[in-house]
Amino acid sequence: MIRLFVTHDLAPGARLGLNPDQSRYVVAVMRRAAGDPLLVFNGRHGEWRAVVAESGKRGAVLEVQDQTRPQAVGPDLDLIVATVKRARLETIVEKACELGVRRVRLVITERTNPDHIRLPRLNAIAVEAAEQTGRIDLPEIGAPVRLADLLDAWEASRRLLFCDEAGDAPPALQALKDQPPGPWAVLIGPEGGFSPTERARLRGLDQAVAATLGPRILRADTAAISALTLWQSLCGDWGDCVTPR
Repeated sequence: MIRLFVTHDLAPGARLGLNPDQSRYVVAVMRRAAGDPLLVFNGRHGEWRAVVAESGKRGAVLEVQDQTRPQAVGPDLDLIVATVKRARLETIVEKACELGVRRVRLVITERTNPDHIRLPRLNAIAVEAAEQTGRIDLPEIGAPVRLADLLDAWEASRRLLFCDEAGDAPPALQALKDQPPGPWAVLIGPEGGFSPTERARLRGLDQAVAATLGPRILRADTAAISALTLWQSLCGDWGDCVTPR
């Protein structure tokens, strides 16, 4: 079943005009015609069944029928990641969406080599991942901020899994065991690692939980996927239902 993210309000009988790219995908690529069903979601009103009502040179129009799932969100989990090279960052955003992250927060560190950040492109990748994985919410993706500024405004209730490869942190599974529930964040540094000043600042943060991801040096995209997988397996929603909104 095709799933599409739309910006329209969703209700029985609503008619949704698709944008040119979506119309082309539904009609020309997937060859759907009038009366064919598909699923739509907007991140606010749950998931709905719809049918193709019109398809022509001016684009496709859908008609909403009934709700298939109420709106829900996954765990309150942020991924904080340094702005690494564009291709790897795009992979990180895609996999973070697939793994249920609620927010992706981009940071600039002392050893970051900034690449041009295209937020519309990253948001489009998140939409495609949500459509493919069955999510009915979208992760928020914020503009880059300096790591020091982010830590200055850190919320007291949010725990921080700090992937520290200095060699003296416990394995992530051990560090996460028996941690209290609540909002969390996972922090992944740049390819050059955190500076001594940044590491000391993070180690001094009351909410920080330092952990290592094993004996090998991982690239940022591999580290993000690994850390999120470990967090989800112990603290996330892999064994639970998502939270109704």
